[in-house]
Amino acid sequence: MTVAPARNVPGPVDAPVAPPKVVRQRRIRPGLLGLAVLLVALGGLGSAFAITSVRATGSYLAVARPVAVGSLLTADDVTRVEVAGGQGLAPIAANRLREVIGKRAAVTLTPGTLLTANQLTDKPMLGPGQQQVAISQRIGAVPAKKLRPGDKLLLIGLPDKSKSEADAATTRFETTVIDTSVPDSNTVVLYLALAVRDVPAVVALNASNRIAVVLTSAA
Repeated sequence: MTVAPARNVPGPVDAPVAPPKVVRQRRIRPGLLGLAVLLVALGGLGSAFAITSVRATGSYLAVARPVAVGSLLTADDVTRVEVAGGQGLAPIAANRLREVIGKRAAVTLTPGTLLTANQLTDKPMLGPGQQQVAISQRIGAVPAKKLRPGDKLLLIGLPDKSKSEADAATTRFETTVIDTSVPDSNTVVLYLALAVRDVPAVVALNASNRIAVVLTSAA
């Protein structure tokens, strides 16, 4: 009987074991989190503003064609417009049309602008015994950045430098602003209500640039 020699069977080999993978949790940066919260908040504010604007939409009166200062307002001078928002404005509602018809334009009305109460007046622009005149002044010579209808002025006629001091005289005229315009960057034109007796003297003084303007009472 032949016995086969025993073979050396290799035992289990210790192979290197890979370390377990550790899944790191992603950290949320505080700055990014704050930015996300801010964007959500801004989105909410935007939606609230849009809703508020839609709710504030209304029908108002606007100027349909040019209206000169002192003119009586007619139905053809105004039109109805739909305006959304309008915060900070005080336009006249369209349902008050009858209230504005027949009133006078206190200022020159420009087409496309919303009509407001301070642009209209019930009072006549020229009183009894008055006429309207226009005088031209340098921008720096007027007593306020913007004179308004109803402002009370004192016009002072400056002495004629070509005459002697004995012949030179200073005259004064009380007047009321009807309207103003700025034809260029250096000039302002004042439209004034003046007593009929004072008109010739003021016109002559204005032609020779000898008028100083003083604001005595603001409207």
